[in-house]
Amino acid sequence: MAIEKTNRINALFEFYEPLLTKKQVVYIALYYRDDYSLGEIAENYDVSRQAVYDNIKRTERILENYEAKLHLFQRFQLQNNKVDELTEYVKRNYPNDSVLLSLAKQLEDLEE
Repeated sequence: MAIEKTNRINALFEFYEPLLTKKQVVYIALYYRDDYSLGEIAENYDVSRQAVYDNIKRTERILENYEAKLHLFQRFQLQNNKVDELTEYVKRNYPNDSVLLSLAKQLEDLEE
């Protein structure tokens, strides 16, 4: 469960980072991306461990609220799934159509 939560928060962070304050960005990035402990972040920024914890929890709620309203991550996942389905269909049913294969590849590349 912890890995799933970390992956989800990192994904939401990728989409909604510009909407967060500088402090929220720093704390979430250090905690979730760089695997800093609450104590390490607190020490680096001369604040209490509780202050870091509160900020991270509040930011998690903010990220989830943005996703609940905007659905950017959900749409991204759905789009990627459909592109994958389309690519597999093209490879399976039109293996000799170089134009169609190229277009499918271009769609896949847009995901990255």
